[in-house]
Amino acid sequence: MSYVGPDFEPPRPPRRPLRGPLTVAVAALVPGALVGWLAWQTVGDSGGDESAAQTSSSSSSSGRSATLGSSDDGKEQPGGGTDRTGDGDEPGGSPSASAPAASGPLKGKVVVIDPGHNSGNFQHTSEINQKVNIGTNWKECDTTGTSTNDGYTEAKFTLDVARRMRAILEEEGATVKFTQDGDRAWGPCVDERAEIGNKAKADAVVSIHADGSGAGNRGFHVILPGPVHSGAADTRPIVASSRDLGEHVAGRFLRVTGSAPSNYIGDGTGLDVRTDLGGLNLSTVPKVFIECGNMRDSTDAAQLTSGAWRQKAAQGISEGIVSFLHG
Repeated sequence: MSYVGPDFEPPRPPRRPLRGPLTVAVAALVPGALVGWLAWQTVGDSGGDESAAQTSSSSSSSGRSATLGSSDDGKEQPGGGTDRTGDGDEPGGSPSASAPAASGPLKGKVVVIDPGHNSGNFQHTSEINQKVNIGTNWKECDTTGTSTNDGYTEAKFTLDVARRMRAILEEEGATVKFTQDGDRAWGPCVDERAEIGNKAKADAVVSIHADGSGAGNRGFHVILPGPVHSGAADTRPIVASSRDLGEHVAGRFLRVTGSAPSNYIGDGTGLDVRTDLGGLNLSTVPKVFIECGNMRDSTDAAQLTSGAWRQKAAQGISEGIVSFLHG
């Protein structure tokens, strides 16, 4: 069974061009354009250098966004090296920092992105192995995550996708916060990750991951919080809204990436409900995890290590968030 969520629709047939109205509009614009050109010629010599500087500055700014959104597909190097669209494209920041929100349809909305794991966790095993209370029981603060057979780590993947998402969502006007942005030696712990979203009063939180299952297991799945009421955990108020968020994310991710729902989790729905994850159990705002693919399967790994595919992943997840927030 394929996933069919609220955002999964067959493509609509293309509209026929409106040639008549377009011709009239062009004809009406030509005289105005001519007058503007003559005026520019009159003052061009005095203001040319300033205009060129402004154009150059504008191009530089838009070029930064274009770099994040490029479909450059350089190969990953063994050991976790990145291509030109990898981790170095976006400067780091504090978990609570965000660029000023632009005006857009998501103005006033807060989105928290949780890049799973941390590249520094490998050097801080004693710290991440400390137990934290997740309501239902105690679990490790964090884990190292998985990697492809060639050494491209889940932590590098999640941070790269998260940064690409930030660029997309800020263009929509959202205020975007990270749980970590490559600016911490390790962690944060799963309880702190949940708390960051809670304190931000986020309208949506998505935790980015990639799975480490056996070869032959392929596809993505979105993890939803199940009903939990134990200790500090009470997911009952967010179960329904989190499922709504998860369905939107799964539907758009499928549409944009073309990746199939998991063939080993979720019975082909692309959705999985769990009550053993601290990041979900302790959340008081709508939150889901997405496992974008299986790093241990060679076919999935080829996608996960592709800059072009990671851009599609970021686009798909972001579109799901936008669709959810639009209601």
